[in-house]
Amino acid sequence: MTFCAIMSLSLVVNLPGLAITPMLGTLHRIFPDTTQIEDQMLTVLPNLLIIPFVLLSGKMSLARHKIMIVVTALVLFCASAIAYMFADTMSELIVISCLLGCGTGLLIPFSTGLIADNFCGSYRLWAMGLQSGISNTVVMLATFIVSWLCRGDNWHMPFAVYLIGLIPLFLSFWLGGMHRSETNPDMASAIPPDADCAANAGCALPADASDGGESHVLAGKPLVKDGFYIGRIVALTGVYFFITFATISISYYCPYLVEKEGWSETLTGTTTALYFLFIFLPGYILPWFVKHLKGKCFLFSAVCMTIGIGLFAVIPSGWSLCTGAALAGLGYGICQPLLYDKASIAVQSENKATLSLALVLTANYLAIVLTPFIIDFLRNIFHADNVTGFAFIVCSVLLALFSIFTLLKRNSFVFSVGNPK
Repeated sequence: MTFCAIMSLSLVVNLPGLAITPMLGTLHRIFPDTTQIEDQMLTVLPNLLIIPFVLLSGKMSLARHKIMIVVTALVLFCASAIAYMFADTMSELIVISCLLGCGTGLLIPFSTGLIADNFCGSYRLWAMGLQSGISNTVVMLATFIVSWLCRGDNWHMPFAVYLIGLIPLFLSFWLGGMHRSETNPDMASAIPPDADCAANAGCALPADASDGGESHVLAGKPLVKDGFYIGRIVALTGVYFFITFATISISYYCPYLVEKEGWSETLTGTTTALYFLFIFLPGYILPWFVKHLKGKCFLFSAVCMTIGIGLFAVIPSGWSLCTGAALAGLGYGICQPLLYDKASIAVQSENKATLSLALVLTANYLAIVLTPFIIDFLRNIFHADNVTGFAFIVCSVLLALFSIFTLLKRNSFVFSVGNPK
């Protein structure tokens, strides 16, 4: 039951904003006086607020009881879900969405952090993959449920998908089954990961922590400050930001490509669904990919993403868009849990794993928010206002360079992967 309680947190971490996207058109008809920006705030604001609260949650995990933070976040999430049922104005919906984002931000680091606390080696890798698979599966199913509920007379009903938060709230009673050293960071000692953890993550054992957290560089050892491997965390954050930026372009720019080519709008829905479908599938069988690809996991993923996004840029047709979305989703779906796994061991002290994960997780939400601005900035620089599929051209070129970089750095901490037992 403790295992189920930890995994149930994955049911809600990806829902804010994304789940209700299909009903934005319905809300615009219900509130005709609202602007398009106000409608989009329902999806943008939760993701914006998630970023600072993810960092706050990671910091709080060092000094406060983890279960208390998890329960508080779930209560806030469920209270927001119930409040949606009584909202009557767009302003009220926006305020509630902000509260939902705050609750989710507090919860997100623990959805992976508690896995890092309770699993090690190949078991942790399997659990990270399962967590990624569950969270992405729920988003896809919630999107279909919202689309179906939008057809009814009660416009409040689509917001009922957020009531799924009641499941992890109920199961949180079993979080007490964890050992106290996992739930109370003050009792956790600065024990480096064991050999199995290090071998399966493709990294060396941590350097000596006897300096009390001061920065130092020893021969052949990475820079350490306050118990964090600074270079490793920065590298993981950068890679996560880049792959999210490069592949989320499907969600942002596929509709425009379909519209310019004069294709049916259903192609956009099919393409996006395939993208998310192939993101969550690898999570359930991640150890299989690691076992067969071994150290080539990241290279294989990078090539898949490059070919996938390249199909959008080079061969604009229905079959190429669907194939490209599947390949891009597959590559991203393999990388995501591997990065989570590595973030959990980019520290010297076990009680700082949640904060390390929080730092890396912010890259995902920053990329979601900043991608349109980055693409528009590049479009202005290259004067490519009339270039169809410009975003896909840029992302495919960058991904090709990333694939070469992955090949050259395949033995580094970020891109090396061991063979789980």
